[in-house]
Amino acid sequence: MARKSLSDMSGIASTIARSGAGTGDKRQRTGAPALGALQGSLAAIREIDPALIDDWGPVDRLDEFTAVNAEDDDDGFEALKASLRETGQQVPILVRRSKSDGRFEAIYGRRRLRACRELGVKVRANVQDLDDSTALLAKGLENAARRNLSFYEKARFAEAIQAAGHDSATVRQVLNLSASGLSHLGRVTQNIPRAVGDGIGSAPRSGRPKWTALADLFASGKVTEQVALDLLRRAGAMGSDDRLEFLLREAVKRGARPAGSTTETEVLEGVTVRSGRGGVSLTVRRSGESAAFAAWLDDHLAEIIKQSYAAFTAVNAKDET
Repeated sequence: MARKSLSDMSGIASTIARSGAGTGDKRQRTGAPALGALQGSLAAIREIDPALIDDWGPVDRLDEFTAVNAEDDDDGFEALKASLRETGQQVPILVRRSKSDGRFEAIYGRRRLRACRELGVKVRANVQDLDDSTALLAKGLENAARRNLSFYEKARFAEAIQAAGHDSATVRQVLNLSASGLSHLGRVTQNIPRAVGDGIGSAPRSGRPKWTALADLFASGKVTEQVALDLLRRAGAMGSDDRLEFLLREAVKRGARPAGSTTETEVLEGVTVRSGRGGVSLTVRRSGESAAFAAWLDDHLAEIIKQSYAAFTAVNAKDET
């Protein structure tokens, strides 16, 4: 698939000149949008039923799409709703007309759109005729003007833009990146499994060094996706940055072993599981804090294994069809 580029855009001046003009269904190729011009085109601002607006484009933030959020995310959204309820919506969202008659696509302002949906009120929206590349640049400019994306959010956003068919020059312009900056982001998304990234979250206070260090651990086979997910489950209710720090610390503590070699995990004080190509073994020390557990396990281990195997076969029964 041919990569889409911003090279054919005619510049900011054309966007300013066209602000508020053109209401036909056909989207014009516009210049790179000036955020202030887009927000300031009052003639294009309308109140729209949120039910008529669909999300568009690559996801740029993780806070609404993963289970791990910054501690104040929920409070921040509730504060936004309270502000809209008390003083109304001060800043419009940006939308464009959808190919479906009477519907729109949200370029940016998803939190404001969601808040209006939950409040049951119409959303103030700036309606512009934008092509995909211009819409992406507008999204990038809006992010730059508001809360900066975290390093990992930028990495995922860049990945999503490229997956949508845009070239690296477009990604660099949208996110204001150098070639080496984009390379660092790609190194992270190419090596860190998406499920692990979702399990960590946006980590807003963690920059490139920590994320690339984690990427290197995956690239070298020193940590696997399953091990990382198991460690993140142990992290419990930690915040996003703390989860990243915890995963790095524990991965390094376990020691770097090439894929396929024996791994050793101390699941409890005095209780160790060793896993290698030849088998899996469990060791429980008969001294110290694990002594009583070792004695109890000695009497019950056979039954525990039988019960576990029965549960395993019940879930993994062979398909007889």
